[in-house]
Amino acid sequence: MTRPVEKTVLRLASLTGFALCVLAALWGWRTGVLTSQERMEALVASCGPAGALLFTVFQAVQVVVPILPGGLGCLAGVLLFGPARGFVYNYVGICIGSLIAFAVARNCGKPLLSLLFSERTIQKYGRWAEERDRFARLFALAIFLPVAPDDFLCYLAGTTDMSWRRYTAIILLGKPFAIALYSLGLTLVWRAIV
Repeated sequence: MTRPVEKTVLRLASLTGFALCVLAALWGWRTGVLTSQERMEALVASCGPAGALLFTVFQAVQVVVPILPGGLGCLAGVLLFGPARGFVYNYVGICIGSLIAFAVARNCGKPLLSLLFSERTIQKYGRWAEERDRFARLFALAIFLPVAPDDFLCYLAGTTDMSWRRYTAIILLGKPFAIALYSLGLTLVWRAIV
């Protein structure tokens, strides 16, 4: 394939994947799966062994279409599957979603950021992208610590010249700590409330 054809295929694949994620998120919202723990548990249980796959896909979608805070999905994973399996499903889903978000932003560019995120968030973190030499370090630190809007930062990274290799390494190595903190920390809070 020639370069323009490859770019067109990647752009179509990214847009198709994004559209599918939006449709899945809308379906989950309308059916109550994204807003009710009982409905999510019932859906997962009705799927049998495929429930883990369904949850992993849910976690990927919630990164690509940031409707719910990521911490809620991490809590759901631990409540539905227990600490160890919940962590694994959270990690795999969030990493896949992070890679998809990067690919979509890489192919659609900065205008997509305004469609998905508030201007305040774009202004606050968008400056990081202007600091080419520091962006990778700031991004890695933010991914490692559960304090920044990871979904936005994944999209923002896709609009920079960061390589796929570097981005993937940061995601795969940085996410476990943040996901573990979210998963276990929110579980402790949840159990204290319930």
